[in-house]
Order: sequence, then structure tokens, then C-alpha cells
Amino acid sequence: MKPGIHPEYRTVAFHDTGADKYILVGSTVQTRRTVDIDGETYPYVTLDVSSHSHPFYTGKQKMTKQDGRVARFNQRFGSKNLKAK
Repeated sequence: MKPGIHPEYRTVAFHDTGADKYILVGSTVQTRRTVDIDGETYPYVTLDVSSHSHPFYTGKQKMTKQDGRVARFNQRFGSKNLKAK
């Protein structure tokens, strides 16, 4: 690797504000904010959604039945014989 051209790779604290959870991940993201976690100081980035608060990952997602046009047509007219005699 060439020296001086790569961003600094370090551990960064991502804060999911929806679930109030901190995730420590290696990253090159640039930030001016810092946070102290367990006596260590980490660069700090806020997140709106992560796997701790997203409904898909938490199991709180509501599944709605979404049929396409063909399925709706077959529901409405599938039992009727539409062939010309």
C-alpha cells in the first residue's frame, strides 16, 4: 500500500437512536464527534435505523397480503368459465 493515500481505519461507535444501542465497528468514516464507552473514546456517528430497531430484524414487521394483478384477476374470475362456447 502507498503511504499517505488511504483513510484511517479505526473502531467507530455507531449509535442507533431508535433503540438507544451502540455498535462498535471498524470504519473509515470521518466524524468530529466522540463518545466514551467503557472508558474508551471512539469517533461517534448516529444512525436512524439499524438491525436493533428495524421492524424486519426485530420481528415486529406486519406482513400484508399483496397480490399482483394476475392473482387478483384469478381470485375474482378464476372460478368462472370464461371460454367461448
